[in-house]
Amino acid sequence: MTKATTHSGDWKSRTTKNTANLAFWTALWLATLALATFGYKFLWADNTLLSMLAIGLNIAVGIGMILANKRHLKGLDEMHQKVQLEAMGLALGAGLVGGFAYALLDTTNVISHDAELSLLIGGMGLVYLAAVIIGVRRYA
Repeated sequence: MTKATTHSGDWKSRTTKNTANLAFWTALWLATLALATFGYKFLWADNTLLSMLAIGLNIAVGIGMILANKRHLKGLDEMHQKVQLEAMGLALGAGLVGGFAYALLDTTNVISHDAELSLLIGGMGLVYLAAVIIGVRRYA
């Protein structure tokens, strides 16, 4: 086995481990988000202290997810880092521009319903996903 093959295997193993770790932290963050979102309605009957604790837990786990994402990105090769950076930049830009436009549509009563954060997050997610797919096809 050559040194390049060993290095490639180590990189693949590390990337797989970092990806699994990121998936774990993301799933855990989503679970704590659901707990904070629905717990006050269905589990602890409007108890403010428990809601604050659930939100604090969500923030703490969110920090863990951010650190796992950073570790994942640092472990990628240069091409995949570039794809991720471009996709994140596009998603952030779309979120800012689209989010403020969406909020303005709500505050100026151009739309009849309230602007929902979940729609903004979903839109950012779709932009990010499309940008990753396009980036991988472009550079691969």
